[in-house]
Amino acid sequence: MGGFFGVATKTDCVLDLFYGIDYHSHLGTRRAGMAVCDHGEFQRAIHNIENTPFRTKFERDAEEMRGNIGIGCISDYEPQPLLIQSHLGSFALTTVGKINNLNSLLKVVYANGHTHFQEMSGGQINATELVASLICKKNSIVEGIRYVQGIIEGSMSILIMTHDGIYAARDRYGRTPVVVGKKSEGYGVAFENFAFSMLGYETYKELGPSEIVYITPESVETVAAPKKDMKVCSFLWVYYGYPTSSYEGVNVEEMRCKCGGIMARRDEGDIEPDLIAGVPDSGLAHAIGYANESGIAYGRPFIKYTPTWARSFMPTSQAQRNLVAKRKLIPVPSLIENKKLLLIDDSIVRGTQLRETTEFLYNSGAREVHVRPACPPLVYGCKYLNFSRSKSEMDLITRRIIAEREGDNAENVLHEYSDPNSERYAAMVEEIRKQQNFTSLRFLSLPDLLDSIGLEPCKVCTYCFDGKE
Repeated sequence: MGGFFGVATKTDCVLDLFYGIDYHSHLGTRRAGMAVCDHGEFQRAIHNIENTPFRTKFERDAEEMRGNIGIGCISDYEPQPLLIQSHLGSFALTTVGKINNLNSLLKVVYANGHTHFQEMSGGQINATELVASLICKKNSIVEGIRYVQGIIEGSMSILIMTHDGIYAARDRYGRTPVVVGKKSEGYGVAFENFAFSMLGYETYKELGPSEIVYITPESVETVAAPKKDMKVCSFLWVYYGYPTSSYEGVNVEEMRCKCGGIMARRDEGDIEPDLIAGVPDSGLAHAIGYANESGIAYGRPFIKYTPTWARSFMPTSQAQRNLVAKRKLIPVPSLIENKKLLLIDDSIVRGTQLRETTEFLYNSGAREVHVRPACPPLVYGCKYLNFSRSKSEMDLITRRIIAEREGDNAENVLHEYSDPNSERYAAMVEEIRKQQNFTSLRFLSLPDLLDSIGLEPCKVCTYCFDGKE
């Protein structure tokens, strides 16, 4: 996914920038960077954070940098921010998003005289560099950003730092958030709004879809008005969002608790577990909501050991991620032995980690393990955000099962597998249950997910669940 943070203040901004970027560390795992402008001169640092936290890698940079304007990011893929020199002047650029038509856009820029791009490992082009090239095809930064918003298939939110201020742009359909904060010394801009409260800012404004603002230490000016149509990503609430964050006025923790309560009402009278548990961390609030609604005890039958074990999705190989996920869960035997457990996870993607967690609970003495994912089955790979490291839709457990059942006909019947009233949906869920060795399995319905979020359904992207754009 990735996240960014920027700040423009009347005084030195480096510490605000340093901590503001760090508060986005849950959104990316590979690269991080920060850039500042000091009296017209840019300074920048980029580091690999795959095995070391952001703060550890950037502490020395923060001590050495000076400036009153800065931007930075946590990135899953591209090294950024980039420093650009062009006919629009010098600027620094960082992005959050996904480009699906990258090859066709490359042909556009090559045909118009652009001769080369730096190549990253694996032969890929840095998407942020391509965005910079597209912006520079126009006569102003605002015009260039509007051009990017219109030509990119996928999504792209942008921060651009000039010598005097920051341009902040939310992607065309507002799939990811961009929020402006204010304090007496100036303004900040962030993906996660909770970063502001920790740094003394108050939320000033949440950008609308396609909106572009120009931020200086003295003011925030809307230079391109928001558009009406919005498709904010539903998975921000399900998984990616930090519990203290809010998107479109809806807090993540509150939504997850509400979601858990809905699950409990759907299960009423069907099962009688001894304990409700959540898979840490994003399943915990769902489990609390379920327990509060059902009156069944909430507990933590296993604890995630975080002081030294990295996040399970951090290593680049799936085998390493599985090993880390397995090693960091420590059981509480008295809460597991001979117990009927109901386990809530945010979702089932590949199925590997949750299956191993279930086996771990059985091996620790659990009598039953009932599983309740906090969203519908993921049947379609996300087209709009770098949702996961999956390179193929066949990484999804649903798609593997559908392919096994349907063969060459799979693409023609996907809509039936995302319909909870169809026989194909029921057969897929039962096959997942058997493969994962769950006692029972019930996914959250799409209407219940939308009810938990509380926004108008037309404003929420649910493509990964129903395939509807």
